[in-house]
Amino acid sequence: MRPSLESLRIFEVCVSAGSFAAAADRLALTPAAVSLRIRTLETELGQQLFTRVGRRVVPTPGAATLASRIRQALEGITEAIGEFQAAAAPLRVTVPPTFAGRWLAPRLSNFEAPGDAAIELDISSDLRDPVAFDVAIRTGRGGWDGLEEFPLMPVDVTPMIAPALLGARRLATPEDLAGFDLLPHPDWGKWFARAGLNMPANLRFAGVDYSIFELIANAAVAELGVALLSPTLFHPLLKSGQLVAPLETVLKGPDWYFALIREDDNRPATRGFCEWLQKQVSMK
Repeated sequence: MRPSLESLRIFEVCVSAGSFAAAADRLALTPAAVSLRIRTLETELGQQLFTRVGRRVVPTPGAATLASRIRQALEGITEAIGEFQAAAAPLRVTVPPTFAGRWLAPRLSNFEAPGDAAIELDISSDLRDPVAFDVAIRTGRGGWDGLEEFPLMPVDVTPMIAPALLGARRLATPEDLAGFDLLPHPDWGKWFARAGLNMPANLRFAGVDYSIFELIANAAVAELGVALLSPTLFHPLLKSGQLVAPLETVLKGPDWYFALIREDDNRPATRGFCEWLQKQVSMK
């Protein structure tokens, strides 16, 4: 007769606890019930499992080996159940709006989540409590406490303009930007520094600060000014000819896009998603 899994579990607890009474406390059973289960198991296996040494019960050498193998098997079952439940739950990904719409969304159909788990997107640039997400995509320079970091790509920007707004006017050097309205962006000073110039004093800025990159791009397409935009995220606008990037200087970094997960999260789904993101970046 093959013993039940519950009998084997009780036997393993008896070995690790060192006595039937201690095992009974752990299992919320009476010592008599534990003793009866062990006697039944010995009958089913046809071998003695314990010998008494004073008030203690000591497993035979063979029983100690069996208990170790059972412990490994039970841990494997627990791990398998955890992986199954994790795969069934949606993968919660929090991501900034522009990165989500311009880069991630067009690629998501290529991701095969373990167990066909759904992906639940939280579109936000705000900080989130680590318990509220599985993967966070954020910009920064690294060093988030309690999070493991998967670097994706540097944040990049370059001036972009609608062809109709450019017209026949000259925009061949950074100094030529003084002849256009510029759409506000916090990195204009850094971009001029990368181009080797101090920010000119005669620049004209549009009166509306759109603040969100998607709105800045829409304003540029609508010929409202020159925008400082990511040639990576807004490449489709360049490819379609809605915008052009006439200047060679591209500011890259020092901030990067990172995929972040909790340091103690070893689930295949979360790590697999971050590794997939890195592969997508390498494919351009």
